[in-house]
Amino acid sequence: MSFHHTPSMPYSLVIFDLDGTLADSFPWFTRNVNDVADRYRFRRVAEGDVEALRHASTREILDHLAVPRWKLPLIARHMRKLKTAQAASIPLFDGVAPMLTRLAAAGVRLALVSSDTEANAREKLGASAALFADFDCSASVFGKAKKFRRVLRRARVEAAHAIAIGDETRDIEAARAAGIACGAVTWGYAAAKALKDRKPDLVFERMEQIAEMVLALSPRSHSPQQHSAVITRGEG
Repeated sequence: MSFHHTPSMPYSLVIFDLDGTLADSFPWFTRNVNDVADRYRFRRVAEGDVEALRHASTREILDHLAVPRWKLPLIARHMRKLKTAQAASIPLFDGVAPMLTRLAAAGVRLALVSSDTEANAREKLGASAALFADFDCSASVFGKAKKFRRVLRRARVEAAHAIAIGDETRDIEAARAAGIACGAVTWGYAAAKALKDRKPDLVFERMEQIAEMVLALSPRSHSPQQHSAVITRGEG
């Protein structure tokens, strides 16, 4: 199998997460989570628990809420249905469209891997959905690594030239399991410290930084790890 990449940049493929990364769904989640907890008989989220849970890993959150692993697919399907019914209440973050447009205009291939459905993702993205070359959706809680590998194969891009960008600790874990770089945004579900403690390759504090940092890197400048260290020291 042959692969291709753009020689002038280390990342010719950017794989985005949706909820908490491009779509501002955390307020929607907090409004609905306790109804879902009652339906599927796991622990409700008290208002005072939210910040502590944002500093926890996905597995720690599931353990705290006493969610049996066998219920995860049932809960995920129910949450997708809720999102479909309430899609209008989940906006994109400010700056998503120009950021995606800038990356696509520079020749970066865009993909989306999400736990939501492709239909919901396309509706949320609106006109920006046309900028994506690939959608691999309805991911299980810990199933993103497999989907990252499938996106890589379809794109015919080497793992070294791909980065996955998300807002949860499991996004970092999945990227590493798939052998690709990971970028973390600090405006989503997980707290910035929880993400930085796991030392992602890039950390984004503002939406516009995604295009700025991805396009600024070149094989002749910083490595992704070096660049992340510079950015984090400068802003953290």
